[in-house]
Amino acid sequence: MWQRGAFRSLTLLVDASAYFALFDRRDANHAQALAVRGRLLAEGRRLFTTSFILAETHALLLNRLSQQIATDFLRNMEQNSTTVVWVTPTDVQRAMAIIYQYDDKDFSLTDATSFAVMERLRISSAFTFDRHFAQYGLSVLTPG
Repeated sequence: MWQRGAFRSLTLLVDASAYFALFDRRDANHAQALAVRGRLLAEGRRLFTTSFILAETHALLLNRLSQQIATDFLRNMEQNSTTVVWVTPTDVQRAMAIIYQYDDKDFSLTDATSFAVMERLRISSAFTFDRHFAQYGLSVLTPG
């Protein structure tokens, strides 16, 4: 999971909204999330997330579901093949520039760092239910 280099083979980012939908059976997007995850696994897609998304997802699960589910998420991330890309200071600078440039949008710093990392890795697709990714011009996966 904590790999470095060889990012060219990564094909899409998994966002906190997708992780949350997968873990919360009551989430409105749970069924869609399961369908997309099934498709990604069947296609053998290489997935990545960021260190900021990891922290955001843990906090969401901890605050909205339970400590056990949040801990299970972290354990799962250590054992699965999703690559965690660490957000760099340059990514944060780029993210802040994105936020300042798009002052008509309410992009969070985590969203904007995701955009910056995706730009750095030349990846344009995300598994997310967050409208901000589409607003920024990225491709968002759907079950179909």
